[in-house]
Amino acid sequence: SSQNGFHAGLGANHIKMARRTVDVRICKRLCNLLIDQSRGQSIENEIRVPANVWLKRLFSTNPDDGANIDFGFRQVPRDAKAGMVGQVFSSVASSYDIMNDLMSGGLHRLWKDRLVESLRPFPGQEHLDVAGGTGDVAFRVLRAIRAAEIEERIAAAAGGRTSSSGRRPPSPSTTPDINTTNSNATSTSSSGSSVGGRTAAGSSIALRPLIPGRVVVCDINPDMLRVGQQKAAASSDLAAESGLSFVEGNAEGLPFPDDSFDSYTIAFGIRNVTDRRAALREALRVLKPGGRFMCLEFSQVTQPGLRELYDMYSFTVIPRIGGLVANDSASYQYLVESIRKFPDQETFARMVEEAGFRAVTYESLTAGVVAIHSGFKL
Repeated sequence: SSQNGFHAGLGANHIKMARRTVDVRICKRLCNLLIDQSRGQSIENEIRVPANVWLKRLFSTNPDDGANIDFGFRQVPRDAKAGMVGQVFSSVASSYDIMNDLMSGGLHRLWKDRLVESLRPFPGQEHLDVAGGTGDVAFRVLRAIRAAEIEERIAAAAGGRTSSSGRRPPSPSTTPDINTTNSNATSTSSSGSSVGGRTAAGSSIALRPLIPGRVVVCDINPDMLRVGQQKAAASSDLAAESGLSFVEGNAEGLPFPDDSFDSYTIAFGIRNVTDRRAALREALRVLKPGGRFMCLEFSQVTQPGLRELYDMYSFTVIPRIGGLVANDSASYQYLVESIRKFPDQETFARMVEEAGFRAVTYESLTAGVVAIHSGFKL
């Protein structure tokens, strides 16, 4: 296995460097890796880093004194990371969407579609999209909610109880009819059937209230939010949408009351959060009982052949594209490095469970380039 090849692969090259440089940080890191391996922990991320990059990374870091945290391959003061990440995203905000297309070859659109499909939006859903800046995921969710509400109205007008898709708030085992009470608004279909708690024309079946759903985009970066607001204003179906709002806020301390939302998504954002465990706890807090957490994030490639190609593309091509398109190769170098520092699928799943979520699962996409993690507040 790749771990068994540690001494012959990463170990041989890196121990030679340690002997030449006699650097305490290198020796300490090698010892920690050997300890991790002996305990059965994965050292895959470290093995995959080229020896010269590994050495450069160690020399660019400060000693780990507990007050520092990863910023890509560097260590920075914990209280400085949020500001540094903010500078990265302020720099790339205007070109963020087009860079996503260029970097992923458009695959990010399919990944986000899969995220929303797995979420299974339902009528009246109250959804929070964190680190949602430019609105890519939030807009998809809101459109899916509105489509489900139209289906519900059609079904109500026909005398049925549920929409033609049968969609309801998902749960890990069953799908109970969760009543998402909100305002006292009622809707009337073109056939005259009321969907405000009375019955459809010609039917004695009581219909649950159809309250329009809402989506909140929350992001710590005002420049990213501004791009999202501009996109919504330019969209024919979102410009006058009353159920869409943008809120500036930190994932580690969300500005919302307990039990506020039916669902929570965070796409390509949690790896940039300083305290990921705090962000997961906040996600649990703001979700209603039965609410669902979903995270789309870059993960660890599972196919060895693809892994080497992916690393080469990431470290050589992506920063160059960033330099050409966004005039900022350094920010995209950080983004690539932050992906390599993010936990693998199993490790992050355990973090989600430790935060208090239940029925935690994950799905790897594109051979593990990204993964969707899911959990419920039960």
